[in-house]
Amino acid sequence: MAATLSTWTIDPVHSSVEFSLDYMGFSTYRTGFRALEGSLEFDATRPDASSVTAAIPVASVDVTNDRLMSRLMDPDLLGGKDHPTITFKSTRVEALDPAHWQVAGDLNIHGVAQPVVLDTRYLGQAKHPFSGKIAAGFRAETAIDRRDFGVTWNAAMDTGAAYLGERVQISLAILAVRQDP
Repeated sequence: MAATLSTWTIDPVHSSVEFSLDYMGFSTYRTGFRALEGSLEFDATRPDASSVTAAIPVASVDVTNDRLMSRLMDPDLLGGKDHPTITFKSTRVEALDPAHWQVAGDLNIHGVAQPVVLDTRYLGQAKHPFSGKIAAGFRAETAIDRRDFGVTWNAAMDTGAAYLGERVQISLAILAVRQDP
């Protein structure tokens, strides 16, 4: 059976990308990005035929401290000056059940591409009450080792703990809007 793919655009106002990592050995630092763009080729009845691409401007990281923002743009952290965009391009979608998928793809952070799998939940779709367009919701999670992407800076606490954890939890809430009728 052939898939009936529709083109969907990620709604940047109603979507979010958040991340967290251990901080100082006894706390958790959580933040996210204020901007996200991307598109999906999607068929809810045949998710294996679907695909997604997304881009996040590194400079949209949500911090309120100018000094921290400047430091995050340095080459040994997010490297936003040399690598201004984080990207994801799917390579495969596997349906575990109709609403639970594994979306494999290449995540590029800091100019380094690595394969990741997004554990994804399809939440459904409906006609938006104001725009009249069909919208679909998704949640996805993954974890990466930041060192695999060249994000290597760290410092030791007086306790011996690392200042920054190496494992980064990434969580996405996506609202996509169908572009074709």
